[in-house]
Amino acid sequence: MNLSSATKLFIEEHENDDIRKLALQAKRYPEIDMQMAIQQIAGRQTAKEKIPNWHKNDELLYPKHISMEQCSSEHTAQFKADLFHGGTMVDLTGGFGIDFSFIAKNFKQATYVEQQPELVDIAAHNFTKLGLNNADVVNTDAIAYLEAMQSVDLIYIDPARRSSTGRKTVLIEDCTPNIIEIEELLEQKAKYTMIKLSPMLDISLAIRSMRNISDVYIISVANECKELLFIKSHESKKTQLHCINILNNKIDQFIFSKEDEESTTVNFAFELGKYLYEPNSSITKGGAYKSIAKAFDLNKLHVSSHLYTSDELHTDFYGRKFEITGMCSLNKKELKEHLLNIKQANITTRNFPLSTDELRKRTGLKDGGDLYIFATTLADDKKVLIFCKKL
Repeated sequence: MNLSSATKLFIEEHENDDIRKLALQAKRYPEIDMQMAIQQIAGRQTAKEKIPNWHKNDELLYPKHISMEQCSSEHTAQFKADLFHGGTMVDLTGGFGIDFSFIAKNFKQATYVEQQPELVDIAAHNFTKLGLNNADVVNTDAIAYLEAMQSVDLIYIDPARRSSTGRKTVLIEDCTPNIIEIEELLEQKAKYTMIKLSPMLDISLAIRSMRNISDVYIISVANECKELLFIKSHESKKTQLHCINILNNKIDQFIFSKEDEESTTVNFAFELGKYLYEPNSSITKGGAYKSIAKAFDLNKLHVSSHLYTSDELHTDFYGRKFEITGMCSLNKKELKEHLLNIKQANITTRNFPLSTDELRKRTGLKDGGDLYIFATTLADDKKVLIFCKKL
């Protein structure tokens, strides 16, 4: 797949332009493959934020928008790559090839499998430009390849999470391929299988639906949950959940198990301490509600609030930390006194009868500023507004 020199120059000159406006100007550039140029410009614009190191390489090609939308970010791809090293690996659902290109660097021999010819052509071109000399590219169906392949150290699979009509799917059995149907084959063909699934998936249900899951990685970037990784292993052990948050190249990791979570007791707060803590999204998605409290010796505000307090500041807490400056109920007089001279605030509701929008309407506060208000419920079921400043 090659671009003419004129098309390459056009892409370079118009990389930051509005692709919709460019599409309307196609007749002005008869010598340009405008459809391909727009696809590459759109891809480079996405890559600039999502895959910055790829964006720096002008020789790489990009697929249609949906493949760019579905591909991993550089942060999550690098995290996956750091989990395994070995002799051989196979990516059964290669797609655009971001995950494969990062993981393959840690293996002597790596095979990329993809059934869409266009993606295969782009991947083959890009792997050459990236210097992946250990990569084999195969254009075939994932299941057909899995059935015929030799055993490897690692299989990576990212099932398509869209139906035949393009509707997004979440459940394992609605993905293609259906992991549950091919579990036995995966276990026969690899020591480890790394399965990427939707961040919307119920983790406990997924663990029960699949077998031999040794580890689950809940991966967030800048406190936004991006993906779930399930590791299938021949080693029989208690499933460990790894709550990961990647921020500015720093990785926070909190590890726990469902068994430990269920057996842990937690202290509840009938009074607030000096500080308030809000766990990052991976911890709340993983359900480490009691485990995180025990790890940092915190009191939980309420069984359903998932906010915590203490008199001692824990600077290494995995999430946001606040200094509490005040508290009030929804009583009109009390609320008016606390909101005197306050025009704006960042409002969050946790286990509270009003939504953020409803509360903002009631208080008349604009969004933003340095003040943070948490509307929540305490252990005695009292509904309160907690005023804080972020640390």
